[in-house]
Amino acid sequence: MKIICIGRNYLAHVKELDNALPTEPMFFMKPETALLPAGKPFLYPDFSKEIHYETELVLRICKTGKAIEEREASEYYDAITVGIDFTARDLQSQCKAKGHPWEIAKAFDDSAPLGEFKKISALRHPDDITFGMKLNGEWVQQGHSRDMIFGFDRIVSQVSRFVTLNEGDCIFTGTPQGVGEVHVGDRLELFMEDDFVFGFDVR
Repeated sequence: MKIICIGRNYLAHVKELDNALPTEPMFFMKPETALLPAGKPFLYPDFSKEIHYETELVLRICKTGKAIEEREASEYYDAITVGIDFTARDLQSQCKAKGHPWEIAKAFDDSAPLGEFKKISALRHPDDITFGMKLNGEWVQQGHSRDMIFGFDRIVSQVSRFVTLNEGDCIFTGTPQGVGEVHVGDRLELFMEDDFVFGFDVR
């Protein structure tokens, strides 16, 4: 399975990091070893001193597709959950300054904690999915799928132009504003439609 991540997909987040606004969905990838199943702690890596959380809705691809038309894209995903795209922000900044790729800041082991998927058809408001994350009991990120710059169908269509999507692949769809740093001892709890999905500790 592949982990595909969409960058800069919420306007407020683009502004908070002072990035350029994309004109089409931009994506990067994480390896399968980045997956951190629900219930397991996140072990703070020794190669970074500035790990940031980015809370995201995550789509599950349900059938193989290539060059998918946007009008048909909804047939290729069937479930959704929330996850975290952990970023080693200090390493990312160093790589960007040198003009280097920054996989080491995004694709490291356990950098993609993921909750259990729920059928989109079972959601109360599938056209406006609310989600968020509490850090040590306090809300730090809350978002709505309606605020995405590029919706699910556009994302699936765009990614499939370049990469064949296979059943079981995951697409992290971008993070809203409010990203921030985690520290050893923190507790993260993720929600979707006001329902608790999963939580874990940073150790």
